[in-house]
Amino acid sequence: MFAVIKTGGKQYTVAANDLLKVEKLDAEAGSTITFDEVLMIGEGADTTVGAPLVEGASVTAEVVDQARTRKIIIFKKRRRQNSRRRNGHRQAYTLVKITDILAAGAKPAAKKRATKKAQTEEAAGE
Repeated sequence: MFAVIKTGGKQYTVAANDLLKVEKLDAEAGSTITFDEVLMIGEGADTTVGAPLVEGASVTAEVVDQARTRKIIIFKKRRRQNSRRRNGHRQAYTLVKITDILAAGAKPAAKKRATKKAQTEEAAGE
């Protein structure tokens, strides 16, 4: 299953378990975010295109990291004028891992947390 989402003024084609660099989002590492602007969703030959958005569809993702890209050098020179300018810029981004693509009306899958008791019972059963 794939989806086309819109975030940060850009569009991304995503599938489950994809790692994606998007424009900086206000979220901490380890938190879960939801992208509600889904432009298209599909699985094989069955594709739904929104007008402009697909009703009720969403994509959930987990924030992996907040970081900055490598430095870009901006150098401007005017010849024969003894004039030059040098600047640098590092763009901030958010690294997210797509966990689930939900079609219209679908509920997110509940995450099962392994409890200490369940782990010990599982280990004893083996």
